[in-house]
Amino acid sequence: MDSKPARRPTFTEEEALRFHQRDKPGKLEITPTKPMATQRDLSLAYSPGVAVPVRRIAEQPDTAYDYTTKGNLVAVISNGTAILGLGDLGALASKPVMEGKAVLFKRFADVDSIDLEVDTRDVDQFINSVRYLGPSFGGINLEDIKAPDCFIIEQRLRELMDIPVFHDDQHGTAIIATAALINALHLTGRDLRTTKIVCNGAGAAAIACVELVKSLGVPNDNVMLADSKGVVYKGRTDGMNQWKSAHAIDTGARSLADAVAGADVFFGLSVAGALTPDMVKTMAPNPIIFAMANPDPEILPEDVATVRSDAIMATGRSDYPNQVNNVLGFPYIFRGALDVRATTINDEMKIAAAEALAGLAREDVPDEVAAAYHGSRPAFGRDYLIPVPFDPRLIATIPVAVAKAAMETGVAKRHIADLEDYAHQLSARLDPIAGTLQSIFDKVRTSPKRVVFAEGEEDRMIRAANIFASAGLGRAILVARESEAEKTMSANALELHEHVEFTNARVSDRNLDYANFLYERLQRDGFLLRDCQRMVNQDRNIFAACMVAMGDADAMVTGLTRNYSVALDNVRRAIDQRAGHRPIGVSMALVGGRTVFIADTSVQELPSAEELADIAMEAAGVARRFGYEPRVAFLSYSTFGYPRGER
Repeated sequence: MDSKPARRPTFTEEEALRFHQRDKPGKLEITPTKPMATQRDLSLAYSPGVAVPVRRIAEQPDTAYDYTTKGNLVAVISNGTAILGLGDLGALASKPVMEGKAVLFKRFADVDSIDLEVDTRDVDQFINSVRYLGPSFGGINLEDIKAPDCFIIEQRLRELMDIPVFHDDQHGTAIIATAALINALHLTGRDLRTTKIVCNGAGAAAIACVELVKSLGVPNDNVMLADSKGVVYKGRTDGMNQWKSAHAIDTGARSLADAVAGADVFFGLSVAGALTPDMVKTMAPNPIIFAMANPDPEILPEDVATVRSDAIMATGRSDYPNQVNNVLGFPYIFRGALDVRATTINDEMKIAAAEALAGLAREDVPDEVAAAYHGSRPAFGRDYLIPVPFDPRLIATIPVAVAKAAMETGVAKRHIADLEDYAHQLSARLDPIAGTLQSIFDKVRTSPKRVVFAEGEEDRMIRAANIFASAGLGRAILVARESEAEKTMSANALELHEHVEFTNARVSDRNLDYANFLYERLQRDGFLLRDCQRMVNQDRNIFAACMVAMGDADAMVTGLTRNYSVALDNVRRAIDQRAGHRPIGVSMALVGGRTVFIADTSVQELPSAEELADIAMEAAGVARRFGYEPRVAFLSYSTFGYPRGER
């Protein structure tokens, strides 16, 4: 992949402070979801109306999920003893981080979240402070709590509470790193059961990584743990605790250098510079190196490149490929857990999330991801092991896998029967227009169509055809020279869906029919038969339009290589407007939660009064086909005749 990683954001301390201070200080606010405009609204929202759900919940506690925010509310809780890379700065200082975590929950998975900072370093006090908050929330996300306290706190709270308790610093990192590992092993042809892994660091994230890869199938003796005092081996007493001891193995290795010699994989969750180029030289062929210390990794990718050209790298930084970023995990894991009312987040759910992430990275990426790479589209490979945070498919992929695993392992209180429909609902949470489109897709699937994609040698057009076909909407026809289209597919790592076919305008056996059809239409405009033959043979838009006009296709898609007006002129040579109707361009926009259809955006430049009326009627018809009852408003260019001009 030739894509360049996104530049690391740069800003001054003053800019960071202004960002957090401007407008309303902080990053969160509470917005009512019910109207509060009348006395009746207030009576329903509070006394006396609120008494009705109160009594219902008292009688049936599970109805709290129906009448309150509990089912979509996560608490982000910390005592500030291990804030990012800053250390123990206390509960209050951790608040900006916890607010930021809450914002990420909302932005990426539409999970409402509130931050709670508990001002104690005493483990028992912290546990007692949190355990009694269970009725308020659907889940607890623990954050920035030092080891080994975090192990004790999470384990005790999981035992005491009947909602998911998840320490993201541990498990979030482990899930994303495991997803990247699955794909790195796939690329290098390794078997999980024979892979040798060294994990440097024995804190919360490191222990969680080791436990998760073992749950995935890596044998216990194939994983070696090391810390600042060297390898964790059986019989070691210095600097040990029960969590390290659980992963001690019989080995003669004592230093990190001893451990990595011949190793297939290095997990770094320690400090900058812990892994040296000389150590990297001793690793197995095609070494997998995940240097995840932040802000500076155990070894920089460019330093690895000086000694090994066959290495696969991941870091925790955004300015290098393969960023192990927890935002790929926790919002979606909680989304899935909340939606089935899971009582915990178990290993099966974590593995399901990791495998879903790994699988998503192997698929062709959407345009939104390409835009994040400044137009260079990433493809699965050594520099693209895991998706990027702004991949819109994450919301419809990870929660589904997590919810399914929760149901299969018996920790879900609520069953989702139709996971495909659930995925559509998830997409609509972040993209409300997706719900409208889904209703259209469902209708089309009942009567699949043949759609011709005119510019079939363009990578975006090939992708569109693949998406159309894979969605079960019908058969896609690419107008292209097959050899040229195959070059495009090869350059972009694309595979053609089985319901996508090619047709070459130059050699189609329908060309004579199309030319005669076109000649019948255009001869009175001065076109000769050979002119029409030339257009059919050489102009893909006209060829595609003839396919639609003569019933060989139901619709056509074009517009990548020509502007709108030129493309429309091409189409009009073969296709007439419907009798009694006017062709218009319509844009659909979501504004403040409302869907607005705007016309005419493309065809009528200076419409007359009669044309404006036609445009309104046509646009209203479009709105009805999308399932909306239209209300029409006219927007004028001028106000009482000003500004003066042709309009």
